[in-house]
Amino acid sequence: MATLPDLNLLITLDVLLSEGSVAKAARRLRLSPSAMSRALGRLREVTGDPLLVRAGRGLVPTPRALELRERVAPLVREAEAVLRPAEGLDLARLTRTFTLRTREGFVESFGVALVTRLAREAPGVRLRFAPKPDKGSTPLRDGAVDLETGVVGDSMGPEIRAQALFRDRFVGVARAGHPLSQGAITPARFAAARHIAVARREHDADRRQAPVDAALEPLGLTRDVAVIVGDFSAALTLARATDLVATVPERHTLTLREGLFTFALPVEVPEITVSLLWHPRLDADPAHRWLRACVRQICAA
Repeated sequence: MATLPDLNLLITLDVLLSEGSVAKAARRLRLSPSAMSRALGRLREVTGDPLLVRAGRGLVPTPRALELRERVAPLVREAEAVLRPAEGLDLARLTRTFTLRTREGFVESFGVALVTRLAREAPGVRLRFAPKPDKGSTPLRDGAVDLETGVVGDSMGPEIRAQALFRDRFVGVARAGHPLSQGAITPARFAAARHIAVARREHDADRRQAPVDAALEPLGLTRDVAVIVGDFSAALTLARATDLVATVPERHTLTLREGLFTFALPVEVPEITVSLLWHPRLDADPAHRWLRACVRQICAA
């Protein structure tokens, strides 16, 4: 394996070429003249050029040194900028695209407020809303997604950061004028209706009991599931045009449920916590921190 070059020599070379004097360069770098002379010797060795040569009582740069001076100075300035704390965020000049992975209903319920705020504060920022077909954290880990919303589950990587956005509860939804809209909705009446189940993947419908079914089971009741769909949006579309009943999260589907009959479930179903998720490499990024704050504040409104 090749020996890596001593990158500290770039700083030494930059100062030597700008000062044109071993003594002045030594004072600027707070080194002794002998230490600076040894550093010049190492530079001559690695570059294969004398760099500074004696001319009367002073030193003059060689053609190779003049060439390097134009290249080394920008390199050193760039390295210093990399190692310097991030400058204050200038939202008015920020140009960046952020990808948010969300479940259906998030854009409809919160997207308008988020887009409006970002357009006002940072007009150069562009949002890309991506669908969320699963709960895996790979898109966050590989950088394909900047932020994600969802319920923290076992499939989420242990390094992923999470911050609660809001609590949500499940509600029942049916078309306007549905028989359930008349009279008290008892567990028996609710279970007797024909239902739409939501399962992201095919095996979810067979392997995992929905929370509403778990709540009905102790009462000796089961839902009559007529249709299984992959998302809440599809469930609400069917409920709007048929006598089927859907069970969906309340806040997440606020806009999608407009014009539908929404009712509290007649059984106790645990609430869910919708969280904001991101990878720790973006923790300290000023623009990302600003975006996280925007999403939190809008969801809390």
